[in-house]
Amino acid sequence: MCIPAAGPQAAPGGPPSLPHVEEPGRQLWNRGFRLFFVARTAAVFGDGMIPVALTAGLLDAGRPASSVGYALACWMGPLALFVLFGGVLADRFTPRRMMLIADALRLVGAAVLAVSFSTGNPPLWTVYALSSVAGVGAALFQPGVASTVPRVAPDVQRANAVLRVSEALMTMAGPAFAGILVGLASAGAVYAANASTFLVSGACLFLLRLAPAPSDDAPRGSFAAELIGGWKEFTARSWLWGVIAIWTVYGFAVLGPMLPLTAVRVTEAHGSGTYGAMMAVNGAGSVVGGLLALRLRPRRPLAAGAVALTGVCVNLVVLGLGLSVPALAVGQIVAGASAAFWLVMWSTTVQTHIPPESLNRLHAYDVAGSLLMVAAGRALAGPAADQLGTAEVLIAGAVINLAVVAVLLTSRPIRNLERIP
Repeated sequence: MCIPAAGPQAAPGGPPSLPHVEEPGRQLWNRGFRLFFVARTAAVFGDGMIPVALTAGLLDAGRPASSVGYALACWMGPLALFVLFGGVLADRFTPRRMMLIADALRLVGAAVLAVSFSTGNPPLWTVYALSSVAGVGAALFQPGVASTVPRVAPDVQRANAVLRVSEALMTMAGPAFAGILVGLASAGAVYAANASTFLVSGACLFLLRLAPAPSDDAPRGSFAAELIGGWKEFTARSWLWGVIAIWTVYGFAVLGPMLPLTAVRVTEAHGSGTYGAMMAVNGAGSVVGGLLALRLRPRRPLAAGAVALTGVCVNLVVLGLGLSVPALAVGQIVAGASAAFWLVMWSTTVQTHIPPESLNRLHAYDVAGSLLMVAAGRALAGPAADQLGTAEVLIAGAVINLAVVAVLLTSRPIRNLERIP
């Protein structure tokens, strides 16, 4: 792999020495990025199959609907709980090694579930336990994504945009493929396909060769000391903890309720087929946002991303007012594009401003906070809608969305943070 390792750490709060410089003519699609792109694409495609496989497998076996929720909780819970530890482990043992272990765990879990659903009716405890294994694997995998991108890509923003487009497409394709496979075969076949995606991901990561970073052989403290050290690095950067603190409110009050309330609102008014179509349109919007991020390079990426987030209000207002299907489609595509553009700006900023030796841990704090608050928002969306009304909660979300954008833009460390060329 031709990308040199990252340089020494900068002073706390300042930009690190970058692992590369964006030079004209440097090609994004080098061998390292191609392997990582295929690994990431396969893993996201596989993750998209899991909800469909769990739902079909358990319901077809005569299990109660509540078992599906418990199984999904067993999958998502360990991801939220252990991702911080995954960040420390990635810093201690290298991200590539932890991602390989993660793919091995997920491969074994999916393969056992494939056999279990294909040969009979597995006990619920088995499904719950193996779903938890998949969640732990995701927790070990996710922190390493952030630090690997700058080491394989000569252009970090472009790489993030390309990955975002791929993730949006795979998020749509994974469930669709799983649904077709369930109809033609069984949930066991879906899990077999799911296992094969982690085999592909693991094989690509095994072939990936990264130049050693100076931090790889640096002396390490205890596990607890590194976890605390990550927290100190996190709090030393006001723009970083500021965005994540604001994002916890946004995840809880806007992103969390939006998905379940969209499902209820659209399905009740227009049917489940229309809801599925709207989710596909949202994915198409994410592709548009990723493509825009390929073209636009704002000098202040967080400010530009915050402005883009105002587009999510369009979707919330359209849903709240109960407008026509074409209007719903416009809302979904604008929301998808807005969120995708923000995510590329945020990911690129984090990956280019954080010292490489701390990036995995700090990214883990971001993932953990987002998962927990979005999950809480989803859980409380139904009771809030019952008490206040679905339309009222959605319109309130639009107001909070605008307030969050205003706070992001009025915070000087966030607004003024410039892109590293």
